[in-house]
Amino acid sequence: MIFKTLAGKTSFVGLRLPQTFLFLLFLGSLGFGALFFLPETSRLKRIFQHNSDNSAVITDSMNGQSAQPSSPIGLIGAARFDIGVPRIQSQLSSSNGKQTNNNKESNQRTVSMEHTSEGDAADDKVHTRGVVVSSRARSPVRVKLRNCMLKPPYGANYGKPSDPESLQRREKVKEMMKFAWDNYKRYAWGENELRPLSRNGNDGRTFGGLRGASIVDSLDTLYIMGLGEEYQEAKEWVENNLNLNVGGEASLFEVNIRYVGGLLSAYYLTGEEVFKRKVVELGKNLLPAFNTPTGIPHGVVNLAGDSRRWSGGDLGRSSVLAEFGTLHLEFVHLSELTNDPIYTEKVMNIRKHLNQLDKPRGLYPNALNPVSGNWEQHYVSIGALGDSFYEYLIKSYLMSDRTDEVAKRMYYAALEAIENNLVQRSPGGLIYVAEWRGGILDHRMGHLACFSGGMIGIGAEHGSPETRQHQLDLAANITHTCHESYRRTPTKLGPEVFRFDDGAEATAPRVNERHYILRPEVVESYMYMWRLTHDPKYREWGWEALEALEQHCRLATGFSGIIDVYGHIIQHDNLQQSFFLAETLKYLYLLFSDDDLLPLKDWVFNTEAHPLPVIPRNCSQERGHRPNWTH
Repeated sequence: MIFKTLAGKTSFVGLRLPQTFLFLLFLGSLGFGALFFLPETSRLKRIFQHNSDNSAVITDSMNGQSAQPSSPIGLIGAARFDIGVPRIQSQLSSSNGKQTNNNKESNQRTVSMEHTSEGDAADDKVHTRGVVVSSRARSPVRVKLRNCMLKPPYGANYGKPSDPESLQRREKVKEMMKFAWDNYKRYAWGENELRPLSRNGNDGRTFGGLRGASIVDSLDTLYIMGLGEEYQEAKEWVENNLNLNVGGEASLFEVNIRYVGGLLSAYYLTGEEVFKRKVVELGKNLLPAFNTPTGIPHGVVNLAGDSRRWSGGDLGRSSVLAEFGTLHLEFVHLSELTNDPIYTEKVMNIRKHLNQLDKPRGLYPNALNPVSGNWEQHYVSIGALGDSFYEYLIKSYLMSDRTDEVAKRMYYAALEAIENNLVQRSPGGLIYVAEWRGGILDHRMGHLACFSGGMIGIGAEHGSPETRQHQLDLAANITHTCHESYRRTPTKLGPEVFRFDDGAEATAPRVNERHYILRPEVVESYMYMWRLTHDPKYREWGWEALEALEQHCRLATGFSGIIDVYGHIIQHDNLQQSFFLAETLKYLYLLFSDDDLLPLKDWVFNTEAHPLPVIPRNCSQERGHRPNWTH
């Protein structure tokens, strides 16, 4: 993100990459060299979602405080793929029709299995905290997919940790989510994000007229945490108010990771047809962005069906690595849902083009001309402008049930180049990943780059046997360095950029790099490293971050980023980012949950933390459009 709204004013701090470009439009005459001076603010990810019924059973907790279901299959395992298979219904009564004592607890999600026929069209309605939850969840698509992605998301006990301390901490995260949601609903309902100081909503231009970003981003978080009433509110808003026929220019990247990712995840978790219907419509609206001579998409797309490229200067011609490289997971799933290979073909073409290009020292520069197909400069970063490209390589391999050999080769080759050219050790012994500007190292690391600890960790076991421990150690060292960037501030929250030059050690001597905008990347790596190692320090570090959020970012009307993490007088930026609800709080909740809540062997998280199921290797074969992963 490059722009950010501070207390109602626009300044250089917080938008994601496409918005960075908006600022640079009037710097176009300076040429692409201006990019070298951008503050790192976005994980490019942050620079610049036949006619029978099925229940979606939700209550307001998943802490297992009452009787457990006899078959904890979760909605992914039954409610989605339901013609002629068991259907989830609420366990509201015993076999004799009387309510059992174990099911009187309103804060427990419980399910039981009942066989239904194809012709059954009755509404299954379930009362949760006074809210009726029902879904029309049956479709031919689910029939075809039923043998493919029946993976339970909740495990045996909804991820309830066995130790009381972790359970208490998880409940605190849930309380924070409800507090953030309630204030968004109170002051900014239907807007994209909440401004807690001014008590109103923030729309911005990122989404081209789409609204409700915080709602779509929150769907799966609310559902996973068992906040049933809040989830129902969000679902009803999507059904009745999410208008996809808007004509503004939207960031392809942001719409994909937040809206497409959010809707896909909500559909896979709940089985609600409305989410599939909306995401398929939105996916079609994004296709014109690919209308370029090379097939490399433009960074912006008109959701009414037109696309354009940025005007002005060399930067205006560029597509950004982390933007066009952060589409693969969602677009492959769009093909799975629609049985239309066009989405997979679009992202496979991007990969094919990249594999034909020369790469300086094996590195991927951050900008590509979508017309000529050539690199625009030799600026390399695993933070802003580059980050999630690398993340999607290893996650594409994992999501393909480890059959996407091209993604695997690209990831490990890129990681080797990063190690050889960018990974550094500070005088104080901290391992960090520098940036590369045409052969010259810039010894700084952005908060956005801190996701790489988790990324390298999950990729470690799938590389060559002789490198596995080395890569796991590298992941742990990078995560440690990012923790140090938090520990060395008075607020115990990390700056946007921290440096390792001129005597700096994981600190931010420059005033314009000291902000914290509720980012998730550090706690994201804590979550992954906890699951990979079960070293208790990662839970302790996550709790430290949570306490700092509570102390410095919580206001009476929501959560807000802060302008200076080193300041003794806290100034807030007046923005509760939608990714705070989608990512930061979700990763903290997972950190304090057992590993069988969205297990990593069955789910991958997109770069906005929306979980997508692994596609077993026989799935696409059954559906007749399996891509050729090996060439």
